[in-house]
Amino acid sequence: MRVLLVSNTTTVSLSSPPSPKPAAPSRLGPNSIHWAKKALIGALGGALSLGLLVSSPSSLAIESSSPSIPAQPPPSSEYCKEDEGDVIAESAPEPVATNEGIVEEAWEIVNDSFLDTGRRSWLPENWQMKKEDIRTSSIKSRSKAHDMIKRMLASLGDPYTRFLSPDEFSKMARYDMSGIGINLREVPGDNGDVKVKVLGLLLDGPAHAAGVRQGDEILAVNGVDVKGKSAFEVSSSIQGPNETFVTIKVKHGNCGPIQSIDVQRQLVARTPVFYRLEQIENGTRSVGYLRLKEFNALARKDLVIAMKRLQDMGASFFILDLRDNRGGLVQAGIEIAKLFLNEGETVIYTVGKDPQYQQNIVADTAPLIKAPVIVLVNNNTASASEIVASALHDNCKGVLVGDRTFGKMVLVWL
Repeated sequence: MRVLLVSNTTTVSLSSPPSPKPAAPSRLGPNSIHWAKKALIGALGGALSLGLLVSSPSSLAIESSSPSIPAQPPPSSEYCKEDEGDVIAESAPEPVATNEGIVEEAWEIVNDSFLDTGRRSWLPENWQMKKEDIRTSSIKSRSKAHDMIKRMLASLGDPYTRFLSPDEFSKMARYDMSGIGINLREVPGDNGDVKVKVLGLLLDGPAHAAGVRQGDEILAVNGVDVKGKSAFEVSSSIQGPNETFVTIKVKHGNCGPIQSIDVQRQLVARTPVFYRLEQIENGTRSVGYLRLKEFNALARKDLVIAMKRLQDMGASFFILDLRDNRGGLVQAGIEIAKLFLNEGETVIYTVGKDPQYQQNIVADTAPLIKAPVIVLVNNNTASASEIVASALHDNCKGVLVGDRTFGKMVLVWL
């Protein structure tokens, strides 16, 4: 089983961590490895022959009409007047939160939920002193309150604990907040400055198709230098109307060339699932190949469609390719893992500072498929991808093949 360390805060960064930590090596016997390698070589060899190619599932919209509810007859006038008085009394507006109250609420949430994983020196005594500073401060405006919260959270030294204003939070609700298929992160430079680099990249997304690569440094957006701006501010400047173009200047790698690239914005979610059926062993067996590029809102639905189609076409086992999938929506990863597990088997469990935040998530239905599964991973398999890979491995539902994964080991909560 695996233990994920949870940082429960009001706001978080959705980007991946700055440096990888090795994941636990796979506990596989020699027979399992032999079977996996034989099947994998046969399947990938068959892929070169371009056997039966199946297009990715199209988005489906299912509408169900619910029976109309007959209108209830209006109550008597006396009853309406009594009821109306009660409703008015119950729906009285709550008092508006003060600036000091907002800052103190943020302090309380961190105090109750923040878990120091041992990588930082977080002392409860120092955090208590910050509360005294709040009580003795007069915070004149909401923006001053937000600034105070940001400074307070920065003292934790946790890259995943961040404050977002209401406007920022509404934008952060999308996994791809740039609109061109990239996720950005601030990275410390050699001279003490901060660089904004591409940490997550949607394969075959608009930025990837235009030539942006993972690890590129963003230098300018539409001719405006981004020096001194946060990753969120740069992402916001990239945003724009659907199908319009944005020009970003990037530096490829640490020492690579500088290039200005025109990228067309694409705000409509595309399927992250691609699949095909391959014939192996001289056509006597079939393998269903599933490529999952990211965990967005379409991931589970489209993966289910692909798995069912491959089953109907005679797939005797499956390959789930999670290479270079850096995650996305955690809940999508959990729901996809459940597709392969027996009812009652553990998908993931989390450990927090307080026992009430500990959670054990299990599969609640029978698996969609019972055929053998090979999961392809590499060092860019991260976050939600690691949830899926480890759940299948720990419950003996899949054999992991590839390199050590990214090793994020932390869940972030909004």
